Amino acid sequence: MTDKIYVAKLGKAVGLKGHLRLFIDSDFPEQFKKGVTFTTNKKTTLKVSEYIPSRDLIKFENYDDMDNAKKLTNQQLYASIEETKNNCKLDENEFFWFDIVGCEVFENGKLLGIVKEMHRFPLDDYMEITTDESLIKENLPKNFLIPFKFENYIIDVDINNKRIEVKNSFEILENS
Repeated sequence: MTDKIYVAKLGKAVGLKGHLRLFIDSDFPEQFKKGVTFTTNKKTTLKVSEYIPSRDLIKFENYDDMDNAKKLTNQQLYASIEETKNNCKLDENEFFWFDIVGCEVFENGKLLGIVKEMHRFPLDDYMEITTDESLIKENLPKNFLIPFKFENYIIDVDINNKRIEVKNSFEILENS
């Protein structure tokens, strides 16, 4: 897994002072603040000098005019995992997707598989599970999805031990 997380895309330059339109693709807009650094897909390191959330505008140090700012248009911004953990606050039962990926998923002590990826669908987030080999030998699917909902499916998430306890999920696997 890469240690960089895609968080936003830079749009066109706005005005004469180097502001750029910011298209956030993250659940944590609070990470865009003065002094925070991001890396672009062109390996440029940018330090935020100003962020105007009401207008979705951002400005970076050393990009103080429109011509310089235009050079950044269409570049993608990435944050490191460490910066993300420092700048983004989670509520109870919220987790970073990069912490969920790779966790083993258990139901009643039985290993169902490992979280391969997280997906966002219109109503909920889902964990894509790579089914454990022992269950594949029982002719169960190689992959399946579990909704990331504490009310119906998730019992406990232990990020430190990379372990997730679930309920009602073996039934999903059997019917996938």
